[in-house]
Amino acid sequence: MACPAIARDMRTAPTEQASVEFCRALLAGRVPEEAITFCAYLLPERAALWWAHECLSHLTELLDGNDQELLALVRDRVGEPDSPHHRAAVSTAAAMQPVTPGGWIALAAGWDDIGPTATDPAADLQPFPAAHAVNAGVLAGLARVALDDRFAVLSAFVEMGIQMAEIEALHQSADTY
Repeated sequence: MACPAIARDMRTAPTEQASVEFCRALLAGRVPEEAITFCAYLLPERAALWWAHECLSHLTELLDGNDQELLALVRDRVGEPDSPHHRAAVSTAAAMQPVTPGGWIALAAGWDDIGPTATDPAADLQPFPAAHAVNAGVLAGLARVALDDRFAVLSAFVEMGIQMAEIEALHQSADTY
């Protein structure tokens, strides 16, 4: 309920459950992929980018060299968010058509740096938050996993997202003191 934009990517109605409980219920539900979507929106943007990077880094054998290069750009951008070099590299990558898992994550990493223009292939995505691209990238990577292994990988990704959300919550509560 705190993030109305998620309704464009999820069909499950919100409940009064705490976020972690809701996420685990999604994982156990009829469309467990919605737990991935929820994690993408639950995490603060920088944490969501790192989570997506980590998820896709577990799938390197399923990604081509271009995706691996894009993930390296995202890693550098998240690690040094104020670096003009990393910012420029990710912005250039983000301006490309995001048709692969790494392309979506690069788009999310460069979200703030690309403004909608008539020639910008991402212009129609601008009304969506970066979480939309994080979600698309992680789900695109997950789609490459063999069917027999997909739920186990999905579950591991969601558990990693939940752990990151819990760590972020601890950092936020520590910052308020």
